[in-house]
Amino acid sequence: MAEEKHHHHLFHHHKDADENPIDASYGDQPPEDYKKEEKHHKHLEHLGEVGAAAAGAYALHEKHKAKKDPEHAHKHKIEEEIAAAAAVGAGGFAFHEHHEKKEAKEADEEAHGKKHHHLFG
Repeated sequence: MAEEKHHHHLFHHHKDADENPIDASYGDQPPEDYKKEEKHHKHLEHLGEVGAAAAGAYALHEKHKAKKDPEHAHKHKIEEEIAAAAAVGAGGFAFHEHHEKKEAKEADEEAHGKKHHHLFG
């Protein structure tokens, strides 16, 4: 077997057998860069907030259309419920990113000697 077959995957691509695979994951940055990670999570938190607001506004728009267009009210009601579910999901994502941002900030403070021991909270 002189030639070996190389399998090509979406995230792990081998150019030569001697090279390491390229990993397209988020964890490629050094763990000491907490400020950059905090900024990243803040950005994603804001995107989640904007998504929640936009989906909520669209849900209200569809609710109004359901009242004004009784012939297609069922369609508008379904779209309203889908938009409301999207708003809840985006809100949950923003909440998750808020906590990720807090963890990155606490890790930064701990790494730089600003340890705050939370005894009562």
